[in-house]
Amino acid sequence: MVVDRTSAPRIRPIEQFSILRPERRDMPNGMPLYVIRAGSEDVVRFDLLVRSGQLHQRLPLQAMFTNRMLREGTRRLTSAEIAERLDYYGAWLDLSSSVTCGFVTLYSLGKYFPQTVALLASMVKEPVFPEKELQVVTETNKHQFLVNNQRVEVLARKQLNRSLFGTSHPLGRYAELEDYDRITPEVLQEFYMRHYGSQNCSAYVSGKVTDGIIRCIEEHFGAGSWGASEVPACTPTFVPAPDGRKRVFIEKEDALQSSLKIGGFSVSRYHPDYLKLRVLVTLFGGYFGSRLMSNIREDKGYTYGIGAGLVPYPDTGLLVVSTETANEYIEPVVTEVYREMDRLCEEPVGESELEMVRNYMLGDMCRSYESAFSLSDAWIFIETAGLDSDFFSRAVSSIRETTVGDIRTLARKYFCKENLIEVVAGKKV
Repeated sequence: MVVDRTSAPRIRPIEQFSILRPERRDMPNGMPLYVIRAGSEDVVRFDLLVRSGQLHQRLPLQAMFTNRMLREGTRRLTSAEIAERLDYYGAWLDLSSSVTCGFVTLYSLGKYFPQTVALLASMVKEPVFPEKELQVVTETNKHQFLVNNQRVEVLARKQLNRSLFGTSHPLGRYAELEDYDRITPEVLQEFYMRHYGSQNCSAYVSGKVTDGIIRCIEEHFGAGSWGASEVPACTPTFVPAPDGRKRVFIEKEDALQSSLKIGGFSVSRYHPDYLKLRVLVTLFGGYFGSRLMSNIREDKGYTYGIGAGLVPYPDTGLLVVSTETANEYIEPVVTEVYREMDRLCEEPVGESELEMVRNYMLGDMCRSYESAFSLSDAWIFIETAGLDSDFFSRAVSSIRETTVGDIRTLARKYFCKENLIEVVAGKKV
C-alpha cells in the first residue's frame, strides 16, 4: 500500500470518550481502596492519599517536610537501609504534598510488591523523623530556596498570590529562609500525629493488579486502625484580602528578562461556567495555536512563549497570564494581552478556530488518560478536587457544546481588565 504524503490525513472527531472507573473496596478498618486493573506489564503503582496539606499546617513547611521525611528512617530501618532495599527491588518512591493533601506513591514490580509494600508500611506507620537526616534535608531545601528566589518567574508568581490573597492567607503566605530553621523532629511529629492515620487516608492501586497484591495492601494498611484515631475537622476556610494595587514591580538589577504575571480571581471548578470557560481560556492562551501565542510570539516576536490558564484552589480559582520577555517589551506585551481580551469580547471567533480548540482539548484528554497510572492520577484528582465521578463526561460534553456565542458571552463576563493585577519581576528600563 502506497501512502500519499502530499496531503494531510483527514481530521476525524472523537466519537466516544470513556474512562475506566476504579473498583472501590472498603478495607476492614474502613479505609477505601480504589483498584484500577489495566496494563499487561508486571508493574504496579500504589498511592496513599493523606487528606491534609498546606491549609492544615500550623507552621510554614510543616506539611511538606512531614511527608518528605517519611523515607528518612523508621523504628526498624535507617534511611540508608530504606534506600538500599528500594534499590534492590527496583522500586521507586515519590513523596509530595499540595494545598490540601499529602501523597505517598510507590512504583514496584508486581513480583516484589509484598516486600516493597511492607517497606512502605514501615515508613508510613512508624516514622521517627531523625534529626541528623532532617538537617541534611532542610539544608538541601534551603539551598534550593535561595536558587529559586533568584528566578524572576518565582518572584512574580509568589507576588501575584500575595497581592491577591494577602499575606495572612495560607495561599499568599510563603516560607522564608528562617522558616527552615523552625522545622524540628517535634514539629513534624506533631503534624504526623494529627493527620496520618487510617481514618484520614485513602489508597489507590493500578497496573497489573492481582488478588494477592490486594491482600498485601489490606494486610499492611487495612487490617486494623493505625495512626491518628480521629478524623480531622474539615479544611479551614480563609477570606482573601487583596492589597488593591494594579501594578506591582519587583526589581532585580541583574535580570536579563522580566517575568510578567497578569491575574485575578475567576471561578472554582464547581461553578456552572467553569467547563466552558476552560474552552475560552484555551483558545485565548492555553495551547500553541492560541490567540496570545499567534499574536505575541508569532506576529510580534516579543517572547518565546506566553500562556493563560485557570489555576484552581479550594473554593476559588485564578485566571493567570504568564510570560517572560525582554525588559523593554513588558509594556507592549501588556497592551497586546488586553487587546486580545477585547477582541474576544467584541468579535465572534471563527467556527474553524473554535473547532480546532475543541479537537485539541478532546485529544489532550484522550492522551492524558490512556495508561493505568494516568488513570490513577485522574481519579486521585477527582477525590482531591471534591468532584463527582461524572466530571470527565461533563467536561467532554461541555467542550463539544461550547458555541461561538458562548465564547463571546463568557469573555464579556470574565475578561474584566479592571479586576486584573499586573506583576512584573525584572530590571527597570
